[in-house]
Formats: sequence, C-alpha cells, structure tokens
Amino acid sequence: MDVIVGTAGHIDHGKTALVKALTGVDADRFPEEKLRGITIDIGFAELELGDVRLGFVDVPGHERFVKNMLAGASGIDLVALVVAAAEGVMPQTREHFEICRLLETKTGLVVLTKKDLVDEELLELVNLDVAELVHGSFLEHAPVVAVSAKTGEGVEELKTTLQNLARKIPARTNETVARLPIDRSFSVKGFGAVVTGTLVAGAIAEAAEMEILPAGKKVRVRGLQTHGKKVGAAHAGQRTAVNLGGVDHAEILRGMVLTESGVLRPTSILDAEVEVLKDAKRSLKTRQRVRVHAGTIEALARVQVLSETGEILPGARDFVQLRLEMPIVGVPGERFILRSYSPSMTIAGGRILDNAAARHRRRDAENVRRRLANLIAADHAQRVRIYLETAAEHGLTFDDLRARTGWRAEILKKALADNTGRKAVVEADGFFVARTPFDALKAKTLAEIEAFHKKEPLAKGMPRETLREKVFAQLPPEVFRAVLAVLETEKKIVSEKDFVRAGDHRLELTGDESLLRERLSRIYQTARLEVPKLEDALAEAVRGTKSDKAHARKIFQLLINAGELVKISDEFYFPRPEIDALVAKLRNFAENSADRLIDVPGFKDIAGISRKYAIPLLEYFDRERVTRRAGDKRLIL
Repeated sequence: MDVIVGTAGHIDHGKTALVKALTGVDADRFPEEKLRGITIDIGFAELELGDVRLGFVDVPGHERFVKNMLAGASGIDLVALVVAAAEGVMPQTREHFEICRLLETKTGLVVLTKKDLVDEELLELVNLDVAELVHGSFLEHAPVVAVSAKTGEGVEELKTTLQNLARKIPARTNETVARLPIDRSFSVKGFGAVVTGTLVAGAIAEAAEMEILPAGKKVRVRGLQTHGKKVGAAHAGQRTAVNLGGVDHAEILRGMVLTESGVLRPTSILDAEVEVLKDAKRSLKTRQRVRVHAGTIEALARVQVLSETGEILPGARDFVQLRLEMPIVGVPGERFILRSYSPSMTIAGGRILDNAAARHRRRDAENVRRRLANLIAADHAQRVRIYLETAAEHGLTFDDLRARTGWRAEILKKALADNTGRKAVVEADGFFVARTPFDALKAKTLAEIEAFHKKEPLAKGMPRETLREKVFAQLPPEVFRAVLAVLETEKKIVSEKDFVRAGDHRLELTGDESLLRERLSRIYQTARLEVPKLEDALAEAVRGTKSDKAHARKIFQLLINAGELVKISDEFYFPRPEIDALVAKLRNFAENSADRLIDVPGFKDIAGISRKYAIPLLEYFDRERVTRRAGDKRLIL
C-alpha cells in the first residue's frame, strides 16, 4: 500500500534530518537550503517498509515559507508532527498542527527529535507540552516517539510505528477523476516536460490524454514514475512524476492541476463551509481579503459570509462564498486553508461545497444556507438533485454535472439513474431537469397555450416559435422539445407541424362565423379553376353581414387548415378537388405523350383556363414536383 507522510513543525526542529535518518535522502534540493541550513521549499523522499511504501513530503518550518508548507500538506495521509525535545512547542508547531487539523488529516504521530540533547525529565515536560497542544484533536491518542537523527536512537521504533499506522489508513475513495495538484515542473533532456505531485484522486495511465487546468492545455502522458521507478500507471496516494508531451515545462506552474481531459472546469466562485481558529485575533468578515490555499495553489479572494451578521467569530464555523481573483480547480469535499492577506497568517480552514456557485444576493442567504446544509448531508443522488434544483428550469448536461461533482462517469450515471427511476429528475435530450422546475415549465406552457386560444379562438394553434420565445427564450431547445413531448404524451397538447394547441381545444363557430365559412367555401367551389383574388373573395363573403374582412380572413384560414383550399400564390387559392383533378389530367396527358413535355398553351387547353391562372398553377406544380421546367416547356414527372 502507498501512504503519503508529511512532516510538520517549527524551523530547526529537525524535520529534514529526521527524513534523512529514515530514508537516507536529503530532502533539501537547493544549494541555498544546504548553505543556510534551513528548508525553503518542499522536499521528497521514499521508504519501503515491507508491504508499505511511504512517500515523505518534507515541509519548511519557517513562518515565511508557510505558503510552501501548504503546497505539500494538502495531499498527505499521515502527519509526523516534529517537536524538538530541547525546545518544545513553538509558534510554527502550533500553526502547522492547526493546518493539519483544518485539512482534516486523519492520522499521525508526534516525533520528539534531538533526544540526545535532553534528559528524561525534560523529555517528559516536552511530552506534556505536546499533549496539551493536541488535546481533543486527531492526534490526542497518537503515538509519541522520541528519536535522535544524530545517534539513530529511536529511528527503528519510528519506522515500526509508521508502518503500523500506515496499515490502518483506509484506502482513498475511487469516486472522482484523476487529479494531481502540481508542485514541481522541470525539463529532462531527451524527455521534455515533467511534473510532480501527490496523486490525490483517481489513476493516471501511460499514453492517457489529460489536461492541465486552469490553463486548459491538452497533454499526453509519455511516462510515469513512482518511488523512482518507471510504472505503467499510478494511483491515488502515490507521489508521482509524469512526463508530458504537448507542452513546455515553462508553461506549467505550481498550483496547476493535471486531470482527466474535458471533465473539471476552473472556477472563480466557491460556496464553502469554514471554521475559524479559536485563537484567531479577529472574526472572519464579509469583504475581507484572504489567501486561499487549495491543493498546491495560493489565490487571493474576497469573503462573503452567508449570515445576517456577516462575520464568523473565532472558534465558530459557518457558510461563506469565496470570490476568487484568479480561477482555480476544486471539487466538492476538497479541503482548503484561509490565511489573512497581510500580515499573512493562518486564520481558518474549510471544505468546498459547491465549485460552480452563482453570486448570492443578501436576501437569498437563508435559502442558500439551507441548500448548503443539505449538500453536506446528501448522498450521491441527493447531491445531483440539489444541483439540478439550483439550476432550475435551465437544467444541466451530463458534462455539467461531472464538472460540478468531479465524479467518474459511472458514479454519476448511477446517481442520475436513481433520480430518473424515482421520477425526481427528467432527462431532456441530454439535459437533466429536476422534477419541480420541469413541472413548473409544463404549467407555464399550458397556461400560455390557453391564453393564446382565448385571444385567437379561430387559429389552428399557437405557433411553436411564438411559444418558445414566450416561455423558453432563455432555455436550451432540448428542454423545450422535452416539455412538449411529455405534454403530448399526457395528451394535454397536440402538436401539428409548426403549431401547438391544447388537447381539449375545439373550434366553436358562432352563427355569423358559420355563415362566413359557408359563403367562402361556396365562392371557391363554384369558381372551380377560375377563382377570384383573395381580397375580392373576402369582400364578397362579408357583403351584407356585420363582419369585416379581417374576421373573414381568420375564417378563410380554417378552410386552408382543413385542406379544402390550396395556396397557389399570395393572391390565388384553389379548391383541393380541382387541383387533384388537374394533376390527374396532366399525368394522363404525359402517358399519351412521347416526351412527357407540355407548354403553356397546352396546359391552358387541358385546364380550360386563361394565362392569368396558368402561370401561377405551373409555378406551383414546379414547387410541388409535379412538373419541372425544361426551357419554355415543363416535363411532367
């Protein structure tokens, strides 16, 4: 099994010497570190103890380099809190301990170093000092091992303790996609760009297509190493070096994340739960500028405390929104540390609850708090439902939800299936909408159609495009189609080409309207193929009635909708039986013709009409593919 061990503690308490005594590796990589005798940046070493492989992350202890310490602390499974027996608990001992507690490091031990410099009485006093520090925390009952890196005393006992602790650490969950916060980037001659980091989730395989975020740079994995050995794949909990193709190492900075391509998205607004340290000098307040440390990145942000008071008192916890000044990559549940802007000191820690939050208005605070509390207690299916309810009528795609959760595809598919199976979520052609907003959309749609019928009782139905603009203008077309499909399945509406009407809508003509319909029908049936212009027909129909041509035009549309009349041009409409009979005459002519061609005079003779009607009719037949123009003649198809 693979376990990441992080050191923590005050400067010059022997963290780097301890790692070297355990592994034989000097984790100080830079000449300046060796010259000054202090650790400036994080260093790394490995140790195999039987079936346990330990990856050590050695962090600097100086207060000026806490930023670097945080870059190494975020991915550890087990912390070795190092306290020099000759000095006891010091300021950075406390700060490092609080950072590990706020990051919810689950397991650890206390290492009392420089044992050779003190007697047993002083060692016991330091032990009591440490016990007071860790009282009530995850380290309260942790092993305490006293060692001397100089003489080697206690080192073997420490190895055994580390091995025993490591075996008790539960395996990391395999729910989220691969995520490697990058802590180093460099170039190797003949290989190109290499990045290193602790693989905090998922797995990376050789030849995999991946992405560096927030830069959005697509890369390919050319090779992998863990514990200094080339491997075909790396999994969560391993210190990993990844040789990348498609990118120059100068483009890659600490704080970027190597992850599965096309899944996660950078964000600048986070909803989170935050705990303020009980010994913080002041409250955390709305509009306060802070430093956010998540993974290996440091980003500045403004805080909005989601409560009426607008502040979180020392020792308390509450919900906040972090509005970042640069995009970062984070997933729900990921821990982070908040440090004050200036002077820079650790003041709080928390966990991400929503990595794609919208800006909240003050009056919405109570609803937001309720939603965030529900997210904390939610299982997978409930979490998806909460995100969809927040998205309201717009819904979210499968890719949107993957970015929101960070889950592997199969985990999300199961959560969605649970919701659709319980009819809590509706799938809309690739979009997913929660049941409540979807039902609200159905109700709005029906109300809009009913209102249209009241306004236009003689219309065939409401134009689909008009309905879309009135109810669905800001929504995906997939949601529009899904709502109509469900309503049609429920027989609440009827869709006919470009029109939609209520399922129970029926045309009921008044006596005057029935008279108009009868008159218009008679005018065209009597005229046969020598029909009047539309305006003349409407004028004749309303003569002697109280109706006007505008109303007659609506009744005329009913004849078209019923298929009684056929539109040939804007002016001329013909009875359907006359058009069908004329088509039959044309095809009969073609069967007895050698070339199936007919000219305008010939068409006039067959139809028994003048040129005024012949030309519009022939152009109509061309459009309907009854005929096709061939010079000054028509080929009958």
